[in-house]
Amino acid sequence: MPRKQTNKSLQSLLFILVITVFISCKKEEPKSLEAQAQDKIETLTNLMDTAKAKSIDVTREETTVWFAHEFLKFANWDEAHQDDIEKLFGYYAPLAEDKKKSAEDLPDFERKKVIQILDKSINDLEQVLAGKITRRPVAKVDWENIEVAKDMFLSHGKPVFLYDYFSKTVGKPLTNTSVYNDYLGNIYHGGSTLYEVNQDRAINPYILKEDGTFDQEKLKLITDIPDTNVGFLILWNMGMPDWVHKQDPEIEKGRSLFTGFDIDNPLARKVWSDVIQKSGELTKGKKVTQMGYILSNEPHWFSEKGHWTSRFHEMTELSSYTIDKLKKWLEVKYKGNIKALNKNWNTSFKNFAAVEIEIPIDKAKQGTPIWYDWCRYNMDRSIDWFSYLQGELRKTNPDADTSIKIMPNMFTESGRTHGIDTEALTNLTSMIGNDAKIREHDNRLNKPEAWEERYSYFWEEMSVSYDFMESVSPKKINFNSESHFLSASRWRKLDLSTDFVRSTTWLATLHGMDAQLAWFWARDPDGSPEDRLEGELNFFDPALAGSFAGSVNMQPQVANEYTQVMMDLNSFSEELFALRNQKRPLRLFYSEASAINIKHHMEGLFHMYESLYFEGFPLGYATEKSIKNQDQSNWDAILVYKTQYATDAEFETLQNYLNQGGTVILDGEESLSLNEYGAKRTQKLTEGKGVLIQMDKKASIETIKSKALELISNSLPELVLQETNGLGAKGCVWRVAKNANGSYIVNLLNIGKNTAKLNLSHKNGQKLELTNMMTGEALNSDFELKSNGVLLLNVTQ
Repeated sequence: MPRKQTNKSLQSLLFILVITVFISCKKEEPKSLEAQAQDKIETLTNLMDTAKAKSIDVTREETTVWFAHEFLKFANWDEAHQDDIEKLFGYYAPLAEDKKKSAEDLPDFERKKVIQILDKSINDLEQVLAGKITRRPVAKVDWENIEVAKDMFLSHGKPVFLYDYFSKTVGKPLTNTSVYNDYLGNIYHGGSTLYEVNQDRAINPYILKEDGTFDQEKLKLITDIPDTNVGFLILWNMGMPDWVHKQDPEIEKGRSLFTGFDIDNPLARKVWSDVIQKSGELTKGKKVTQMGYILSNEPHWFSEKGHWTSRFHEMTELSSYTIDKLKKWLEVKYKGNIKALNKNWNTSFKNFAAVEIEIPIDKAKQGTPIWYDWCRYNMDRSIDWFSYLQGELRKTNPDADTSIKIMPNMFTESGRTHGIDTEALTNLTSMIGNDAKIREHDNRLNKPEAWEERYSYFWEEMSVSYDFMESVSPKKINFNSESHFLSASRWRKLDLSTDFVRSTTWLATLHGMDAQLAWFWARDPDGSPEDRLEGELNFFDPALAGSFAGSVNMQPQVANEYTQVMMDLNSFSEELFALRNQKRPLRLFYSEASAINIKHHMEGLFHMYESLYFEGFPLGYATEKSIKNQDQSNWDAILVYKTQYATDAEFETLQNYLNQGGTVILDGEESLSLNEYGAKRTQKLTEGKGVLIQMDKKASIETIKSKALELISNSLPELVLQETNGLGAKGCVWRVAKNANGSYIVNLLNIGKNTAKLNLSHKNGQKLELTNMMTGEALNSDFELKSNGVLLLNVTQ
C-alpha cells in the first residue's frame, strides 16, 4: 500500500477513534419528565399484559394509565398557557401571592406526580406477579343497571358506592366518554351546573312562562337526558324570572344566598308548584332520577346581626308574608295568650297582630325567649317550605326519592339562626342529603387549630353529622352531592397526600355515605379549564372563581387515588356494610332547645362524643322523636350531657323511656333543669322501671365515659384494641363485625397525627391470626399503622 494512502487510512481510523471516545465520554442527556413518564407507562402496560395473560385483574392499573395520559396532556396545556394559569391562581387568596411561580412550576409538578403514581402502580403489580400480595378484583359499577334499595345502591345484586364529580366540564354532553367513564364516574348530572341557571339541566322557575305555559327548549334540557345511566335532578333556587318580580316586587325580601326569593311568597309557591309538578311528571321513572330530586342546594336563612351572609342580603329584610306567618305561628305557640308572650318577651303588644320583631336579630338576645321563638319559627317555616315542594313533586311522581343538600355544619356548629332543623329535614326526605367536608388546616388562619394537636385532619363535621343523621333517620341512602374531601373554599393543599384522600373517603363511607360527587372536575378534555373559568370571572358567589387553583385538576395523585379508593371500597362493599350495620348502643341526647339557647352547646357536646369515638363502636344520638318512633332495643343507654334546656315534651319522653325500663345517664343536676324559655323545671327524672344514673355535677368526662362503657359492656366488641401513639390520647377509629363462622372483619383508620403502635387481642385471651384483606399479607397481633393509614383485616381465633 502506498505511504500516502496508509497515512490517510491511519488518519481516518484516528478520527473515528476520537469521535468514539468523545461520544462515549459525553454524558447522556437526561430524559425529560414527559419521556420518563412515557417510559413508565410502557413498563406498566407490559406488566399489565403479563398479568392479563395470568387472568389477574388490572383495572387499578388501567385507571392509573388513564390518569397519567390525561395529566400529561394537562401539563402541556398549562405550560403553553401560563398566563391563564397564573390568573386562576390569583383568584384564590391563599395562593395568589406566589401565582406567577406557581403557574411556572405547575406543569413539571403534574409530570412528577404522574411519575409517582406510575411508580406505585408498577411496584404494586410487580408484587402481585411475584405472589407477594394478592388482591380482590375490582367490582366495577354498572352505571346503566343500578338498583335502588332502601338503604343502598346495588350493582349486579351487590352493594355499591357511587362516585363522580359535582360539576363536570360544563357544556360537554353526558355521553362524552372523556368525562363520563369509570375513571371520573358516570352519574348523569341533572343540573349541578352553577351560575348558568337558564342554560343548565336543573329544574328551575325559568321553565315557566308568564302565561302559564312552559318553555319547551328549557324543558328539553331536563327531558332529553339519555335514559341510560343512574343520575339525579336538582331544584335550582337562585332566582325567579323577571315577570315574577314585576308581579310581586316583595319576592326578593327574605332571600338567602342560594335561595333567591321569599319562600313564604304565594306567587313563588305557585311558580314552583307548576314547575316541579311538570318536571316530576316528565321525568318519572327515568334513570336520571334514581338518585332522586335534590330539593335545594345548601339552604340556610341566617338572620343574626353581623353574619357573613348579610353581604349577600340574606334575611336583611322580611316580607309581609313571613311576618304574617310569624304572628300566626306565635298565636298557636302561645295558645292565643298574648299576656304569656308579653311576659316572655318583656313587651306590651295588644294582640298577636301587633307583634313586631327586629330581624336580623341581635346576638345579645341569645338565651332569651324572643331568640328561641324566632329560631324555632325560622326552622318551622323552612320545614313547611320543603314539605310543600316534596308534596307538589309527589302529586305527579308519587314514588320520587328526595334529598336536601344540608350543610352539616348547620348541625355541628352552635349557630341556630339559620332555619335548618337537621333532624326534621332528614326525616322528611327519603334520602339523607348533605355536602359534608373533611379538611386539613383552614387556610384563613395564621395559627394552628386546636384539633391539630392530636389529629391529622378535621373530621368532626362529617363524623358527628353523619352519626346524627344516621341515628335519627336510619336505613336510608346517604347522598353527599358535593363532597369536600379533596378541596374546599376554606382549605386547599396543592401537594395533598394520597393517604389523606384514602382515609377521608373511607371514613365517610364507614359512617354511612353511599354516593358522593367530589368538588369538582373543571377541565375540558383538551386540558383547558371549562368554559366558566375562562375570561373575566365575576360570579355572585366568589368561591367558584378561586376553586381551580390547587384543585384536583392540578393533582394527578389526588384524582387517581379518589378513583382507586372508590374501586377498593366497591370490591369490599359487603364487608363495609357489615361494619356499618352495627348497633349504636350508646345514644347522646340532643335537644334543639339547648342548641338554640346555649352559645357553645355543640362544642360542649362534642367533647363527650370525642371521648367515646375511639372505643370500637358507632356512636348514636337520641332525640324526642327518635325515642318515640324507633325500637328502643336498638340502644342500651341514653347519655344526657350539658343539656340544660329541654322542652316539656322532651323531658316527658325521657321520663316515659325510663318508665318503660330504659337506662339514662344524667351528667348533673343542671341538665334538663330549664324549659325552652329558661323557666326552672320543678320536676326531676325518676327511675320508674328503668335505671337512672345521676352523676355528680363535678364528674369529669372520663368518669362519665367509664360509667357509660360499663353500662353498654355487653354490646362492645369481643376484640380489644390497645393503642400507643405518643399523644396521650387515642387516634384510631375501629369497627368490628362478626362473621357467621366466628371470624371477624376489623376496620382500622388512624386519624391521629402520629404512627400508632397497636395490639389486637380477644377478650377471652385466645391467640388471633390477622390477615390484611387488601393484600393477603399476614400480620402479628402487635403491628403499626401510620397516620392516615387504613387497614381492613380478617381476624380468626
